[in-house]
Amino acid sequence: MFSASDIKALREKTGAGMLDCKKALEETKGDMDAAVDYLREKGIAKAAKKESRIAAEGLTEMVVNGNKAVIVEVNSETDFVAKNEEFRNFISVISNAILNSDAKTMEEALNIETENGTISEYLVNLVAKIGEKISFRRFEVVEKTDKDIFGCYSHMGGRISVLTVIEGANEDVAKDVSMHVAAMNPGYLNRDEVPAEVIEHEKAIIKEQAMNEGKPADIAEKMVMGRINKYYKEVCLLEQAFVKDPDLTVEKFVANNGGTIKSMIRYEVGEGIEKRQDDFAAEVMSQING
Repeated sequence: MFSASDIKALREKTGAGMLDCKKALEETKGDMDAAVDYLREKGIAKAAKKESRIAAEGLTEMVVNGNKAVIVEVNSETDFVAKNEEFRNFISVISNAILNSDAKTMEEALNIETENGTISEYLVNLVAKIGEKISFRRFEVVEKTDKDIFGCYSHMGGRISVLTVIEGANEDVAKDVSMHVAAMNPGYLNRDEVPAEVIEHEKAIIKEQAMNEGKPADIAEKMVMGRINKYYKEVCLLEQAFVKDPDLTVEKFVANNGGTIKSMIRYEVGEGIEKRQDDFAAEVMSQING
């Protein structure tokens, strides 16, 4: 009905395990195409089981083409998988596919066709093949004018990626700003971007601290304003001390080189994802007892 070479061919075609391939050929009476479909269907089932797992490792990537750029994050459960060639190929393929599309939402992105089916199908098949939860977490497409420059910087092999847009200046300046963003992790570009509720929350804490120190109300109010200004300098890119020359703010450094910063995006792998703390001994015992 089918031979060992058929099993090998199916394994090479799908990346599935030897026993899975044998079972697929048995179930489909040796029909290779039907066996591929069978394994894909099983892959979808396996992918669904992995949804409860936490994927907080992975990679970020940026791709630039002319006046358009994309920054992407894809997560995996382990750093080992993030170094896998197929995982890296996946993030490269989807980054380029998104860049060449008009997708603005995750739903639109997942329906983009690639050489491996839609991004959604490609992801499901990759999960089935690698055997680990993989999550296409986020992306952002950025467009610039001919007067602008993209500043791209990737740190630790893609653990952190920064994409800035600078009007004027040059590529070296833009890259320096992106390196600064990678290192100092500003939350906002400028004061206008800081939400009012964040500032009110900070003010309330600072005022309470001042009152607890026994300061009169008018002095406490002045302390609030002073510390809020300090807070802005910590969280706003334009007001941070530039890492390469702390005597200058980032805004001043760029201005001295004839430019202004228009936008920044910083992706760090797994940021904001609550990482599960596994009890390794308990996990081993559950495997033994299972």
